[in-house]
Amino acid sequence: MIPIKTPADLRHMRVACRLSAELLAAMAARVRPGTTTGELDDYARDWLRERGVRSAFFGYGGFPGQACISLNDEVVHGIPGPRVINAGDLVKLDVGVTAEGFIGDNAATVRVGAVDAESERLCRIAGEGLAAAMDAARAGNRLGDIGHAVQSVAEAAGFSVVRDFCGHGVGRKLHEDPQVPNFGTPGKGPVLRPGMTLAIEPMVNRGTHEVETLANGWTVRTLDRERSAHVEHTVLIVPDGPAEILTCAEAK
Repeated sequence: MIPIKTPADLRHMRVACRLSAELLAAMAARVRPGTTTGELDDYARDWLRERGVRSAFFGYGGFPGQACISLNDEVVHGIPGPRVINAGDLVKLDVGVTAEGFIGDNAATVRVGAVDAESERLCRIAGEGLAAAMDAARAGNRLGDIGHAVQSVAEAAGFSVVRDFCGHGVGRKLHEDPQVPNFGTPGKGPVLRPGMTLAIEPMVNRGTHEVETLANGWTVRTLDRERSAHVEHTVLIVPDGPAEILTCAEAK
């Protein structure tokens, strides 16, 4: 069953989502050549501690980091550590915050300095796919409309969407019903209803859609080692119009 959030639920969830957006922005501002992914994660740990909230990811299924930090051909679930960030890298930051009993989940792909033209285009298309998906996330539409929107934008640009991992409902739990794939058939799947909160997260690859999980049990890489971009917002289905973005630093 897909949870429907009450107005009281949403008051708390907006807090978690705002904090998640603020942490994501703060981490993105600290991405620079010479920094390690572990240093970024340490910053996230301290930031969360200062605000009396916690990471939704740390310890989830045994995940050892405060955030997922994935580089270049790593799609998602990168484990922070000693790896050094270099100029030209694509750094995927995925941040979840638990506050007031609810979770906000969002992600961004940060370009480190000047990146090659195709990497720049990849990031732009991922963002356009997310925007199209959020526009399709309207009451009365169906879940397949969201995935179809992402898939259409990515494939029209000559890219592919990851099929083995997807977005999800989010709220009291990090992963709630429904799963939100980045591909689909328009008009198919559950009807979207006001009060649903979804983490929509396009994962767009420069080459094949195929991926593999590394021996650490977490990090997902493209099978052909081409680069990938990942973006995500937690959104609310509203009675009229496109979904409301909850993971906005300006949201109240």
